[in-house]
Amino acid sequence: MSAQQLMKVFVTRRIPQEGMKILRQAGMCNLSVWDSDEPVPRAELLKGVTGAHGLVCLLSDKIDTEVLDAAGPNLKVISTMSVGFDHLAIDEIKKRGIRVGYTPDVLTDATAELTVALLLATARRLPEGVLEVKNGGWSTWKPLWLCGYGLSGSTVGVIGLGRIGLAIAKRLMPFGVKRLLYTGRGAKPEAKEVDGQFVPLDTLASESDFIVVSCSFTPDTQGLCNKAFFSKMKKSAVFINTSRGAVVNQEDLYEALSGGTIAAAGLDVTTPEPLPTDHPLLTLSNCVVLPHIGSATYATRGIMAELTANNLLSGLTGDAMPTELKI
Repeated sequence: MSAQQLMKVFVTRRIPQEGMKILRQAGMCNLSVWDSDEPVPRAELLKGVTGAHGLVCLLSDKIDTEVLDAAGPNLKVISTMSVGFDHLAIDEIKKRGIRVGYTPDVLTDATAELTVALLLATARRLPEGVLEVKNGGWSTWKPLWLCGYGLSGSTVGVIGLGRIGLAIAKRLMPFGVKRLLYTGRGAKPEAKEVDGQFVPLDTLASESDFIVVSCSFTPDTQGLCNKAFFSKMKKSAVFINTSRGAVVNQEDLYEALSGGTIAAAGLDVTTPEPLPTDHPLLTLSNCVVLPHIGSATYATRGIMAELTANNLLSGLTGDAMPTELKI
């Protein structure tokens, strides 16, 4: 394919080499890459996407009408290296007939593992323990020092029993969980795999010892976990969110944690991201905050990059994508 026939592709970040290799070897792309681990500045995004046939982006890139206008009529496909797509102006993209690829399923296991790790770290106060060892707070054995909460005999509530929610539940049950409650748009047949009981949100809030949020971000779930929700939870309950930051009202969560309404919280997602270092939640010893690393294993990120590249190439050639977002 001659240089004139190559299709321009803009990649908004340095992605794993597994994906870049596929794009380079395809022989159909004139690649332009924002070669940094940091997000592309808005001005560079608008410049880079101009005249592009394909766009590879990340969750942190806001692909709105301005970006689509800058790209112009050549743009055939947007391939996002993410499961979430709330950073994309879906209605406008659909109107323009642009196809969208995304990366579901491949990060399910990694995110489920991280969620379990975060739950255990929060409930058993691991970050506090590490800090005490480092700062000299570890003196003698004390009967109630750094006591937390265990899963054995507990009730776990999962908000959103989709792919990731079910994977989390499957990993938690062997810890001796007594009951698994879940809520969402409706009862799910696959809940039988974990003896899951479909209940209203209020019931889940009031009866669960651990609550895990793994639902999609939609207008219905925005701010779902708020003051009214936290007030229904047990004082000994632990709250975990690895879905989207905007599902939680963080001001209400801070009040619930600082006022003793609930015992502890673990978050892998926040609003905004990154969370400012002076945010009130970061002053609390009973709140564990991670920097959105749910899918952060070498294998998972490599597979995500491969899928992102293959989605893009299929979009450029008009073929069926491995995982196309139906819009």
